Amino acid sequence: MPVLFSAEAMTLRYAIVIPAYNHGRQLREVLPKSLRYGFPVFVVDDGSTDSTPEILSSFSHVTVIRHEKNQGKGASLLAGFALALDVADYAITIDADGQHNPDDISSLLQAVKEGERPLVLGKRAGMEHANVPCTSRWGRQFSNFWVWASCGRWLSDSQSGFRLYPLPETMTLGAKSRRFQFEVEILVRAAWSGIPILEVPVEVVYDPAEDRISHFRPWLDFWHNTKTFTLLIAHRILIPSKRRQAKHRDP
Repeated sequence: MPVLFSAEAMTLRYAIVIPAYNHGRQLREVLPKSLRYGFPVFVVDDGSTDSTPEILSSFSHVTVIRHEKNQGKGASLLAGFALALDVADYAITIDADGQHNPDDISSLLQAVKEGERPLVLGKRAGMEHANVPCTSRWGRQFSNFWVWASCGRWLSDSQSGFRLYPLPETMTLGAKSRRFQFEVEILVRAAWSGIPILEVPVEVVYDPAEDRISHFRPWLDFWHNTKTFTLLIAHRILIPSKRRQAKHRDP
């Protein structure tokens, strides 16, 4: 079990939050590796219609939140954060599709230095691999550019779902998106509010296309992303920086 944490990391409380939607098979591998850290693990089953509920029922040390209908990744993360807030200072988020290696959690924790409360982003290495779909590579660059346009901060992998979120700061940022767009919106709002955003390299694993489960819908998600970024850029232009920061710090 990887336990190479800094002194600062050892003084903080952590929980792992995993949003899941029809990833039953992958959860069989993701959960045992995540549980080895000894942190509370919350899985949000976002209305899965496959074997996900049965798989989750076999893990007694996992807290499961069940959405009867699919509400979106952002809604799932927020539901997990709300419960994690009672037991943790930080929430570690891992996608349920097996793309992330839970052994890299230690890299995220090591990034937290004394006196800081950053949001740590897992920068996926190896995105040039043949199994990585071109939509993922293109989508990352598209997202990176518009995050920069929305907040003035360039990030290398704004679409990575492998993150370390400071709680309760994240819950006060006022993100509106409830689906995939939540993860880019929360970065912009964190930058607006002055929360440090750090990036650390992490491993990425993409299964062959025939074994991979993806809920990405290129044209529809492109349209939703465009709407989200348009609103964020308008917000940045029309509302002064000090007013944005004060608003996001309010409980």
